[in-house]
Amino acid sequence: MIKKIFVLASLLITTLGCAQKEETTFKKEGLENVMVNMENQPITFAEILKKNEGKTIVIDVWASWCSDCVKGMPKVKALQEKYPDANYLFISMDKTYEAWLKGIEKHQLKGEHYLTSDGMKGVFGKSINLDWIPRYMVVDKTGKIALYKVIEADDEKLIKIVDSLK
Repeated sequence: MIKKIFVLASLLITTLGCAQKEETTFKKEGLENVMVNMENQPITFAEILKKNEGKTIVIDVWASWCSDCVKGMPKVKALQEKYPDANYLFISMDKTYEAWLKGIEKHQLKGEHYLTSDGMKGVFGKSINLDWIPRYMVVDKTGKIALYKVIEADDEKLIKIVDSLK
């Protein structure tokens, strides 16, 4: 009986340990993924990161049709007020360019904006294991992922990491 408990406990610890693994680098497919900017010009995710080199980056993966994303906008704005020196990248999973632009305007989102070409289940989404939006990530000044995944802009982990990267 004790042996069974030990085996089950070991299995549980191993499973949880693997499930909680946080990536520290972006996958090649994600970096090569072509998005568009607000002027409808193509840009790879690698080029977006390069533009923000040397800065703390808060990434908000969202969509204008996502009610949880919209509900989270006041928290994002509060984060921007508290940490104005961080760069904020909004990566949208909207289905059309027009809907995306309307969403940015409607919610008055300040930051850099990019639209993925193939939605949540596409290349970029798969490359970051996207299973829910909103999704927040933090990239440090060296380009390393400091926080891989939280779904609330006021999550304590996100606040602590952005605070430590000031």
